[in-house]
Amino acid sequence: RAARAAAAPRAVTAASAATEERFRLNNIGPAEGAKTDKTRKGRGISAGQGATCGFGMRGQKSRSGTGTRPGFEGGQNPLYRRLPKLKGIAGGMPKGRTKFNTVNVRDLSANFAENDEVTMESIKAAGILKPTGAQRDLPLKILGEGEIDMKLTIKAGAATAGAVAKLEAAGCTVELGHGIRNKWVNPNSRRARRQRMREAGELASGPPADE
Repeated sequence: RAARAAAAPRAVTAASAATEERFRLNNIGPAEGAKTDKTRKGRGISAGQGATCGFGMRGQKSRSGTGTRPGFEGGQNPLYRRLPKLKGIAGGMPKGRTKFNTVNVRDLSANFAENDEVTMESIKAAGILKPTGAQRDLPLKILGEGEIDMKLTIKAGAATAGAVAKLEAAGCTVELGHGIRNKWVNPNSRRARRQRMREAGELASGPPADE
């Protein structure tokens, strides 16, 4: 009788079948106790959360209202000031930002024909440069690498001295200052007034001579 009882299959109860059920879209959910309602902080003994309700005795953190800002370390030199600054644009310095879209003399010689006009728009149309983002509004600058033997009309924001020498030697017309945005200056400022006086000849261009 004991052998027959051991060989007989065990009956699967409803409870064990429920626990061994596979996960499906209709029976998945958060684990038991994983989601709880937010506890409303009490304000006194009668709240049932202790006398101070978790706020402690005194101090800034026990008061109502906003606390300290992120990164504040109680007045000592904070971490974001203790770390060294990075060079260039990574450190927030404007000196590392790109100020021009640059091409070389050899690019003009390879992509333009005789008597063509070279501008920032024609550079983009020829596919020499494909600026994106803020670089699309930057002016053009000509660099001096390569050689050129054709006459072009070049309208750029700036050019190196070597590039200007090569272009003028080839008979090109170079016009600089295109696309450069001058920094706005208050016309009523002292600097603006002195500049107008200097242009009118009422003020010497250099520093005042020592008496």
